[in-house]
Amino acid sequence: MAGVSEFHKVFVYGSLLADDVVRVLLNRIPQSSTAILNGFHRFSIRGCVYPAILPVPKQQVIGKVLFGITDPELDILDTFEDVEYRRTMVEVSLMDNTEKLQAYAYVWCDKDDPNLFGEWDFEEWKRTHMNDFLKMTTGFMEELELPESKPRVATYESFFQPDGNPSSTP
Repeated sequence: MAGVSEFHKVFVYGSLLADDVVRVLLNRIPQSSTAILNGFHRFSIRGCVYPAILPVPKQQVIGKVLFGITDPELDILDTFEDVEYRRTMVEVSLMDNTEKLQAYAYVWCDKDDPNLFGEWDFEEWKRTHMNDFLKMTTGFMEELELPESKPRVATYESFFQPDGNPSSTP
């Protein structure tokens, strides 16, 4: 039918695992289910508080799938992920029933990025960066409403110092 938007599934693995961040971006918390993305690794990024995923054989990333994402919501997520990520269709396995399904995931664009290292830890991120990240995300959404809005990377860089700590003047 013409004019009917499709609902999307999006696999999230970093800051979007936090319901509060999703609520700021989408103004709701979509239904979700814990899932595994096989053949990928979740890296920390030097100088950033958010992670990146890239294909790595015999590795896996545990995250969750957001269900029922509308076209306008997908546009917001695309803008939020900005130029650093490429929205890619991946196959994930739901952990509650091992069902496999196709979902979008935001994959880091620079597979040779020398700033990628180790494993990103969501629990550590929640303790040390989530409150500031929520403030940055709120600022991003306020910027998005403006006619000359900044890209998310610029909003992030104006809020966080290169060491990943919040600026005293966001």
